[in-house]
Amino acid sequence: MEPDGTPHKITPHRNTRREARELVLRILFQIDVGKQPVEQVIEGALSQSILDGGYRDFAEEVARGTWEHRAEIDSTLQNLTPDWSPDRQPAVDRNILRMTTYEILFRSDTPVAAVINEAIELAKKYSTAESGRFVNGVLGGLARSVPRGLEGAGGAEESDTDGD
Repeated sequence: MEPDGTPHKITPHRNTRREARELVLRILFQIDVGKQPVEQVIEGALSQSILDGGYRDFAEEVARGTWEHRAEIDSTLQNLTPDWSPDRQPAVDRNILRMTTYEILFRSDTPVAAVINEAIELAKKYSTAESGRFVNGVLGGLARSVPRGLEGAGGAEESDTDGD
């Protein structure tokens, strides 16, 4: 009850792609660092997730796709960071870079700038203070190297956190 006697309104949780990407990061980290079976991790994470509908499907597709294409993704990242190979990067940064590289190379439903901005925010939240700059630099190089990478390159004000 509200103080005025009216029933308390329950606001349903609103899923976003940011939450889906956070789930993807947790899945990839657990598979990568925990060396746990891919199917077990994905199914377990999805069963405990509050994501629904398209966000759940998005998270599953990005997690599976990233893991399935990780050799190609790691090769791409190695070319972008010749002195800092993926196996030398902190695990959180490595998996943020992997999942974002997957989205840029294999999906076209989100503007590249928005995907990169989300990756920077994840790096700031889950890794070190320097990680945001590192992730930004690597992904900026990737964006310049792919045809669709220049679209929406206006910068940090563009984001798809509102459920896009």
